Amino acid sequence: MVYCSEANPELFNPQLVTSSSALDASAKQIYNRLLGFDDLSGQLVPELAEHWRVSEDGRHYHFTLRKGVWFQTSERFSPSRPFNADDVLFSFQRITQVNHPYHGVGGGQYPFFQNIELTENLAAIRKLDDYQVEFELRRPDATFLTNIATDFAVILSAEYGKQLSEEGEMSLIDHQPIGTGPFQLVDYKKNRFVRYRRHPEYFRGPAAMEQLIFDITPNATGRMIKLIGGDCDVAALPQVGQLSLLQEYDDLKLEAQPSFNVAYWAFNTQKPPFDQLPVRRALAMAVDRQKILKAVYHNTAARGEGLLPPISWAYQQGHSSLPYNPELARTLLAQEGLAGMSLEIWAPPIGRSYNPNAIKTAELIQQDLAAIGVKVTIKSYDWSLFTSMLRQAEHDSVLLGWNADNTDPDNFFTPILSCSGLVSGTNHARWCNSEFDALLQRARTNEDRAMRRIQYQQLEQHLVQQVPLLPLAHATRTLGRMRHLEGPILTTVGGIQFGLVKRVD
Repeated sequence: MVYCSEANPELFNPQLVTSSSALDASAKQIYNRLLGFDDLSGQLVPELAEHWRVSEDGRHYHFTLRKGVWFQTSERFSPSRPFNADDVLFSFQRITQVNHPYHGVGGGQYPFFQNIELTENLAAIRKLDDYQVEFELRRPDATFLTNIATDFAVILSAEYGKQLSEEGEMSLIDHQPIGTGPFQLVDYKKNRFVRYRRHPEYFRGPAAMEQLIFDITPNATGRMIKLIGGDCDVAALPQVGQLSLLQEYDDLKLEAQPSFNVAYWAFNTQKPPFDQLPVRRALAMAVDRQKILKAVYHNTAARGEGLLPPISWAYQQGHSSLPYNPELARTLLAQEGLAGMSLEIWAPPIGRSYNPNAIKTAELIQQDLAAIGVKVTIKSYDWSLFTSMLRQAEHDSVLLGWNADNTDPDNFFTPILSCSGLVSGTNHARWCNSEFDALLQRARTNEDRAMRRIQYQQLEQHLVQQVPLLPLAHATRTLGRMRHLEGPILTTVGGIQFGLVKRVD
């Protein structure tokens, strides 16, 4: 099976990344986690852990591991034993223990886990026996189980890690990966392809497809041409204007999935004049989000009133947000002595599931701001360079978004706007607010869902008042696929999967 993907994966270990390209190429193809999410309901389900229980004080999590699970075999490595508790400890201790031999490999940055402050809150991981492990937290965390079910919390092979250490090739653990998932990485050529073969000992049974290929095709039109021509079986991120084209071919169909995502325009709040609230409010009120929904999403997305999408259990119907008011925006800038100001908008060069055309979005915002006398320059770079430059935090503003990794509302607020997200590099608004962080911490430790819902609504109001970013839209995830394929590819949360796909006559 050939999947026309949109970008190169930086590497093949989800622990180290946040980009959807790297997650799609690795998380559900190569690896498993202790827990997962049901594809339809989003509820927690067993993966490498068969059972789990939580202590009454909410600080101890006991997992019973699945027996008879084998890691993949490659030309370099053959496992001598099945998966066990040593692999769980190895995987999480690499993240949380700075003196772990593998902690610094690949740069020592674990963005998702830094966002959720796992190192600070994890008191210990204990191996009780080969198939029993216990996590002890310093304080209760209502998000812990959903966080370790995300695409980032993959289980690595401790035995493979030991072998690479002895060979002096530790970095290969992230580039020539070994996991327990349905597919084994065979080869990767940047800008060309990623090639996999099925894992014959996969614990859920071998995948129907013997081979899986990611054909790296950044251009959306190029992906659609390959799909129509039969050069690929599945195409990522069809442009909204191409959706009707799929209906003209009997052998093609559209797969769509309401998704936990948000597209936003973030201001660099540590860079003048965007450190001034009136300036951020003015710029945000000058943007006509309905026009973006029509021109970029063709009315297939929900307007971004806040970070949380309508399918979130903490979403509030009728949530108040900044109005579209260009006249007031012009007045606010004049009061700040910034009439006629200039700014840059950085926009990624490729479509993402949360924003199919960031360049077009930037052009629409450019038009809106020109109407109030603001000159906008749009900057775009190759995706790899774009993400690298973002880490240097030199942008005025940037169009980005977030695909949530689980159904908990914390997975929106903590990565995008917390102080820990600033440290880990996922908070592109560069915004750190102690009051916001304190409320976020209370919501994370609260076990009462009704109270948590109120707290997340308060966080949404805080966002409206402080405007570190402007939510734009919540997109429906789509892909084009051949009709002869059966089985889900898109998931409610997280990346894509091909382990359940098969050909039918």
